[in-house]
Amino acid sequence: MFANPASAVYLGLVAAAMVIAAVEPLLGENSDGSMIWVWPALFTFPVFGVVAGLGEAVFGGAAPAWFFVGGIVVSALAQSLAFGAVLDSLRGRQRRRVPRPHGG
Repeated sequence: MFANPASAVYLGLVAAAMVIAAVEPLLGENSDGSMIWVWPALFTFPVFGVVAGLGEAVFGGAAPAWFFVGGIVVSALAQSLAFGAVLDSLRGRQRRRVPRPHGG
């Protein structure tokens, strides 16, 4: 389910956003806690919303960074799996519609 174009593009987008978010504090002039990590989280919504709610319930308002980053990774993998399932389902429908030649 992960080896399809939709999942690959999506995982690449999330990975690029995470790399940019991780590198930005090192290269940026101000290290005053930018909101750059919002982008990877937004790319993984709505699944990340569930993870964020779980973090709020377990850790209160101060979830550790490992939970936040791990939640983004798990959310991206779950949504990539869903993209792959939808793509596979659509391809299955398309295969059923293609008329097969009557050989003999």
